[in-house]
Amino acid sequence: METLDDLRKFVQVIVAAARVISEKYINESDTPVNYACIFSQSESEYENLLSLARQLGAVAQETAMGPVFHIASISTEAGDVSPLEIGRPDANRPQRGDVDFTLPDYQKFKEAHLGQPGFSLIERKDMEMIELIDPASDVLVYYSHPPLAEVLKL
Repeated sequence: METLDDLRKFVQVIVAAARVISEKYINESDTPVNYACIFSQSESEYENLLSLARQLGAVAQETAMGPVFHIASISTEAGDVSPLEIGRPDANRPQRGDVDFTLPDYQKFKEAHLGQPGFSLIERKDMEMIELIDPASDVLVYYSHPPLAEVLKL
């Protein structure tokens, strides 16, 4: 990626692909996006993405996977994206990215979907998320509670 427009378009592509996966598995089509992450595939791509992301905003949190940026929102078909994480290259992450969606009733969703094929629970210190993996897709989908922006107080 060479320009900020390239980065924005790539985020839009990741969100669109995640939305397709989400709608394939759940019955809610109006789940807004609240966060996106791009998985770098090489060290040079990682450095390039970091350089571009720094032009959009400041680092809000450092994670083992990579920095989370508090950026000016990127408009997508599922709503505005902010924050944006840039993931370090990782052989265990062959996908191109992941997207978090906000649910109107997380607990009800959890009870209905956890245990179904493709869905699993990830618990973190300040939040939990339900991960949805479609083996045919190059993006991962998460339904986080509370949303990361809320956890980071952005």
